[in-house]
Amino acid sequence: MKFESKGLINIEIDGDIYDYKLYESLESLSKTKSQRKSAKELNISHTVFNRRILKAEDKLGFKISKKVGNGTVLTQEGLDLLNEFRKYVIQIEKTADVNIVGGHISTGLLESIELPFNANIYSSSDEDAFELARRGAVDILTLDDPLIAFERDLNFIPIAYDYLVLISSPNSKNIESISDLTGLDFVNVNGSAQRLAWNSLQHYDIDYNIKKTVNSQFDAFKLVKNSENLHTFLNASYFKGNELLKFDTRHVISLVKVNEDKSEVDELIRYLATEGQTHIENQGFQPME
Repeated sequence: MKFESKGLINIEIDGDIYDYKLYESLESLSKTKSQRKSAKELNISHTVFNRRILKAEDKLGFKISKKVGNGTVLTQEGLDLLNEFRKYVIQIEKTADVNIVGGHISTGLLESIELPFNANIYSSSDEDAFELARRGAVDILTLDDPLIAFERDLNFIPIAYDYLVLISSPNSKNIESISDLTGLDFVNVNGSAQRLAWNSLQHYDIDYNIKKTVNSQFDAFKLVKNSENLHTFLNASYFKGNELLKFDTRHVISLVKVNEDKSEVDELIRYLATEGQTHIENQGFQPME
């Protein structure tokens, strides 16, 4: 599939133009999980909203939304399309606001804190976020896992600590020791700090199986909770679980200053290192020592 930017936030996909209306619809649906709520938010009828999605799906040749219970969510293809729109928005928009892009956990933290200035916060994988930062399209890069910074010798600024907890299917056996993990089936999350868990299991000579890979910790959580005998490791700041590998998987949530010319960048860093630490702790993260 070929993507090409056209205009402000229109993009061309395999010769067809998709404009900002589809982008707005996908952006809204990703948050509301409801076509009716999104239609109301965009001040259009539910019929118009539904037709917009169906028309796009017909042109694209694949589903971008799906029914889940009483709501509607984006498919993985829909999320990928939304992320392409977001990339173009970040690169094209020139505003006084600070553009922040990063991993799902770190951007979720910043979204939950009232920052001392206006900021546009975009969530993606660490790898995609780094690519946007490399192009100079963002002001601040946030990282769920400092591995990218270490590998590229970047100066990163720690703002919090987090660790991973073990999440298991409801009917799974009780796990009391690391040896109990032998032979278990796991869900992997791309671009997350899970590498610390896998490295730890390898260090303890634990044989394990990766049964499925997803792109979101929330997708992994739902998959495990709705399956039998599946397990995963997720961030303790967002999920409650077994702290078996707490000390093995402790890691920093960090920022990388990309734009040196905006005073708000330094202001954010100062704020998060001082009074912002209280807000960080209130969100379930461990403050810097």
